[in-house]
Amino acid sequence: MLRVAVPNKGSLNGPATQLLSAAGYRVHREPKALFATDVPNDVQFVFLRPTDIARNVGAGVLEVGITGQDLLAAAGNAEATIELLRLDFGVSRFYFAAPHGVAASIADLDGKRVATSFSALVRQAVAKAGIHVELVELDGAVETAVELGLADAIADVVETGASLQAAGLHTIGEPIMRSEAVLVRGAQRTLAPASEHAVEVLIQRLRGVLIARRYVMMDYNCPIAALSAAQEITPGMEAPTVSPLQEEGWAAVRAMVLRSDAQAVMDRLWAAGARAILVTSLEACRL
Repeated sequence: MLRVAVPNKGSLNGPATQLLSAAGYRVHREPKALFATDVPNDVQFVFLRPTDIARNVGAGVLEVGITGQDLLAAAGNAEATIELLRLDFGVSRFYFAAPHGVAASIADLDGKRVATSFSALVRQAVAKAGIHVELVELDGAVETAVELGLADAIADVVETGASLQAAGLHTIGEPIMRSEAVLVRGAQRTLAPASEHAVEVLIQRLRGVLIARRYVMMDYNCPIAALSAAQEITPGMEAPTVSPLQEEGWAAVRAMVLRSDAQAVMDRLWAAGARAILVTSLEACRL
């Protein structure tokens, strides 16, 4: 049975369980339960803190897991894991931040106290910048460290920036790193053939859902004379499907289109002479 580590709480938990459910897995668990077993798919989901997932998958304790790229780096396990798939959620950036007037650049942090929950990342960043800071290591609520007088600046994950603004802080320089949720496996762990196959199925299913979320299926009727222009507008993933219609001089066309472009594509198709343009959402796919 394949064991898959899933974040047990926080911003990664909901999107991870929703993605797995959309991929056909039974991820339901009793409140506070640490395990959920999906017997039909021969998978057991283990609910852990995202930081523990980074450590346990990297150490080979668990076969695969979902966690953040920033948490892998913070745990020092980025090189001990292999990134199998980026999951399009949990997107964030990691910044230094300070009150206005304290620091305008990373170089201005030299000699200052910096509070963080990601000490490994900060050490790497300051070493790269050629400066020295006094680390104040916290487990959480890093934004309050300056107001409490614990530090002069902070280094933390920034999603919207709202909590920084509320604390009177501003980001400094470019992001230390950009991160999103990823599916990873241990770099050194060798899996049994059955588990290896289960991992491949997991990747295919998740990728199929991710693609379906980004694309829609577009169907339309098109005059043969305008078919070449229409196909340039909707090239599809590889090529559109074109079928003759009973009405002479017309063809039915089907192609996948980026969801974000669907309205603009319909405008262009209509202008080119296409009619009966329909858009259908996708649940999953295999490409």
